[in-house]
Amino acid sequence: QVQVVESGGRLVQAGDSLRLSCAASGRTFSDYALAWFRQAPGKEREFVGGCSWSGVNRAYADSVKGRFTIDRDNVKKTMYLQMNSLKPEDTAVYYCAARESLERTIYTDIARYSYWGQGTQVTVSS
Repeated sequence: QVQVVESGGRLVQAGDSLRLSCAASGRTFSDYALAWFRQAPGKEREFVGGCSWSGVNRAYADSVKGRFTIDRDNVKKTMYLQMNSLKPEDTAVYYCAARESLERTIYTDIARYSYWGQGTQVTVSS
C-alpha cells in the first residue's frame, strides 16, 4: 500500500507558475506509477499527466503540454507538478493518484488508480 498527500495549491494570477507536491509513504514507493488528475466545478475528473515507476516515461494531457512538467524523486518519495503559464481554465482541485505497476504504460483513466490523495485547490484569476 501507499498513501499520498498533495500540497502547494493556492490562488495565483494568470501567467504565474506554481509547483504542487505529492508526498507518499510506503515501503515500495518506486514500484508505483503516479499521476495527476484535476476536477473543475461541474466537470468530470480528468487526467493531467502521469509518470512511470522509473520516471523515464511521462505523458500529458493536450491541454497542458508544453506548460506542465511532472518529476518524481523516489528517494524523497515525492512527485512534483510544475505548472507554468497558468490559465483561468486550469482552476481545479488537483489530485495525486498511484497504482502498483512496473510497466512503462501510463494510464489516463481514473479506474486504473487505487490510491488517491484528498486534493489541493488551485485557483487562477484572470
